[in-house]
Amino acid sequence: MPTTPRTADDSPLAPAPAAPARPARPGGVLARYTTAAVAVRLTDEGARVAMVLLALERTGSTAYGGLLVAALMVPHVVAAPLVGAAADRVRRRRLFYIGSLTGYAAALAGAAVLVETSRLLTVALVIVAGCFAPLLIGGLTSLLSELAPDRLKRAYGLDSASYSLAGIAGPALAAVLAGLVGATTTLILLAGVVLLGCVTLWTLPLRTRPPGSREGGHAPVLAAVPVLWRRRALGAVTLGTSLGQLGIGAMPVIAALLARHYGDASLTGVFMSTAAVGGLVGSLVYARYPLRGPQPERVVVVALLATAVPFALVPLMPSMWLTLPLFLLVGLINAPLFCGLLEVREREAPRDVHTQVFALGAGLKSTAAAAGAALAGVLTGWGTGALLFGVAACHLLGALTGEAVLRRADSPVSTSPLEKMS
Repeated sequence: MPTTPRTADDSPLAPAPAAPARPARPGGVLARYTTAAVAVRLTDEGARVAMVLLALERTGSTAYGGLLVAALMVPHVVAAPLVGAAADRVRRRRLFYIGSLTGYAAALAGAAVLVETSRLLTVALVIVAGCFAPLLIGGLTSLLSELAPDRLKRAYGLDSASYSLAGIAGPALAAVLAGLVGATTTLILLAGVVLLGCVTLWTLPLRTRPPGSREGGHAPVLAAVPVLWRRRALGAVTLGTSLGQLGIGAMPVIAALLARHYGDASLTGVFMSTAAVGGLVGSLVYARYPLRGPQPERVVVVALLATAVPFALVPLMPSMWLTLPLFLLVGLINAPLFCGLLEVREREAPRDVHTQVFALGAGLKSTAAAAGAALAGVLTGWGTGALLFGVAACHLLGALTGEAVLRRADSPVSTSPLEKMS
């Protein structure tokens, strides 16, 4: 019988070819990412409560506490393009992220120690922490396209769940710890939680970018700003969700007013926690059963429109027990809204400004939420019903504005600045 000629490598004495390296399990990577994201975002949520309690405990000034919270929140949108550009350019992103998060933790711990000694230095340290904060939100999310490129919808669902879980546990943990060990120790412990997140972050398979790679380019610091307008879908969801976030920012004030209306101040936390639980449940469901049919930008617009409904119905509810399900519904709707937003950012962001787009978008939402909270505080005299209708109007306006932007023609120049220079 004829036989096929054997090469030297086919010899029985030839060594067997080396087995290919086993890729990291996507599920394991996502679990580690989610653990790190929950840790750092839990601190971001809890630090705001801890700072107010810290100012009250050490100086007796509520205004000082409000100043510290503002110092943490305001730099989000200002620093986002800077830290985003740095993350887009740096080759060793693991070291960059861990170094930045360590700086965030150190600034919080330093502020806790110096809060009574020097107010100026304390505020400066909190501002420094706020400058690192965009990496805790949009910056981390931007890594998912590399960590789980084939499971992005599930990844975004879990990322959304990390925000909800942090929103539930962070303020509660800060309040409980402050009662047990004091606000100073609480803020230091929260800073330690960030370091635990860094340990998990270190295990993520983030590759080192080769010198001169496209992703590690040198796009201008504000290069993401024109991209938000030139890319029609990206501009629509950014503008629409920022307008909606004005209303979301007013929720703590509204929850407090509703609690007073029902005669129980503790209901403030119940209303907020109910919305957060809704967000957590909705995110986990989305991670398991993501929407695959409609375009994500359309999901965002419809979700903004749908969110206006429960807010508009709350003033008509005669009891707390009928009001709570509406807050739960707000959280449930937020899950597909947020995941759709992330999908649009990932699809539309050029690689040379990828992290910039995520960080700037997240910074705009945070700033809008802070503005909404401040505006609601000024307008409390209008009454709870008027504020709730105002929140509903913000979401309605966000949906209509997003739809209007989607209908406009794309800019003829829809490339990133680096693409134009090449």
